[in-house]
Amino acid sequence: MPYDVVIVGGGPAGLGTAIRLKQINPDLSVCILEKGSEIGAHILSGATYDPKALDELLPNWRDDGCPMAEVPVTDNWHWNLTKNGKMAIPHALMPPFLSNKGNYTGSLGNLCRWLAGQAEALGVEIFPGFPAAEVLYGDKGEVIGVQTGDMGVDREGQPKGDFQPGMNLLAKYTVFCEGARGHLTKRLKAKYDLEADCQPQVYGIGMKELWDIDPDKHVPGRVIHTQGWPLSESDSWGGGFLYHQANNQVALGFVCALDYKNPWVYPFEEFQRWKQHPEIRKILEGGKRVSYGARAINEGGWQSVPKLDFPGGVLAGCSAGFVNVPRIKGSHTAMKSGMLAAEAIAAAIAAGREGDSLAEYDAAVRDSWIAKELKLVQNAEPMVAKFGGDLGTILAGTDMWLRTLFGFGLAKPMKHHTDASATQRADLYKPIAYPKPDGVISFDRLTSVSFSFTNHEEDQPCHLRLKDPSVPTRINLPLYAGPEARYCPAGVYEFVETADAGPRLQINAQNCVHCKTCDIKDATQNIEWVTPEGGGGPNYPNM
Repeated sequence: MPYDVVIVGGGPAGLGTAIRLKQINPDLSVCILEKGSEIGAHILSGATYDPKALDELLPNWRDDGCPMAEVPVTDNWHWNLTKNGKMAIPHALMPPFLSNKGNYTGSLGNLCRWLAGQAEALGVEIFPGFPAAEVLYGDKGEVIGVQTGDMGVDREGQPKGDFQPGMNLLAKYTVFCEGARGHLTKRLKAKYDLEADCQPQVYGIGMKELWDIDPDKHVPGRVIHTQGWPLSESDSWGGGFLYHQANNQVALGFVCALDYKNPWVYPFEEFQRWKQHPEIRKILEGGKRVSYGARAINEGGWQSVPKLDFPGGVLAGCSAGFVNVPRIKGSHTAMKSGMLAAEAIAAAIAAGREGDSLAEYDAAVRDSWIAKELKLVQNAEPMVAKFGGDLGTILAGTDMWLRTLFGFGLAKPMKHHTDASATQRADLYKPIAYPKPDGVISFDRLTSVSFSFTNHEEDQPCHLRLKDPSVPTRINLPLYAGPEARYCPAGVYEFVETADAGPRLQINAQNCVHCKTCDIKDATQNIEWVTPEGGGGPNYPNM
């Protein structure tokens, strides 16, 4: 199936790309491939949303039924938590860009569903349930499109009765907007050496729940961010959020940076502990959890942005990594990158080009407000990672203020190390005793997964591949106490005893919420996440 442009991923970047292409030239043939069962099914974010890019793309969005317009941010708090108390951090101490004035809080998934309607009205073809499984290359090594995954294959790789082969979607240019740690993006980075001149990307694991709460406790538009406890006790860092959204609902979640050293750290359980903090618990008491999900978040900042163009294609959105970590926002920068990609692609096609490198797109991003915004905060994550939550926060704040006021920081852009390489031996730390869930505020992991509405066809090849099946029990279990069983927020990995051969790693792939944490944090980099059969995975409502 030939198109002018094929877009991989139906998130803010992919939809922004498609809409902008059609605004420039309605005659361009454009399609979006989305691995989820529908647009928005795999979208998970806080979200407090900066409308800067959306204002540029669709200026009338507030009056055109966009669900994100429903709840503007009205009240903004930042707390440093101790085990039983809190200290509010005055906003006067923070750089002005950390304010949420003019932002909105709501469901990013619902925003994407609305954007999909706008794209389809312009003539964009959207194919949900069709993941891009392979990159297609031309005779000169250029990207010429993608191949969707086969359907109806059993776990041994043999066709079943309902087998349907994947389709080749050919394009003059292909835009990869797969989100954080996209499996095709990994291959493209390696093939074209796109990370030769940047720092490695680093990540956090973000876990989120939606709660219906007591209407008397609900303050529409209130935004709360926290740092400190409980991660301050476990040689790790991150923070929590709680946003009062529409219909007496709060979105709350917790982000744990994946560069933690202590392999006994259990991010999901840290999230459950955080909810038991007195200030968080009193908001949730009397309420009811209605949804759960998790996904990885880019945290590398500007110095981790790779080369964005290669023959026949570009990277956009979280495939490239444009998250502003201190602001906990990346949707606006993702959308803007897609718009810039569209402008470069439309101009190239109008000039009769195809299949070449769009260096002008890379240059446009580096000259845009994306770059200006991310350069202000480029040392925030590495300073906290290096110096810890308290001192690191002070140094990061000072660096951001200096960059805001004077154009220079405390240090040059700092370096990163991969999250996998940060993991240290288990015998250097004491195991962490996490409290049992009470079933009211805190919950077990498998029950939580049921609230993500995750579903996979069980009789299909496992999409979580071990490069060496012996590594989990030969290396990870004796050296690192089997961290696979803890870092996954969905209970995919567990070590089970066998009658005669000792422990083995069991992979419950049907639980996978597509967060990619295993692909990122596995100390031996032995796990590779690839896309499963189309339509599988979580089905997030209102997330």
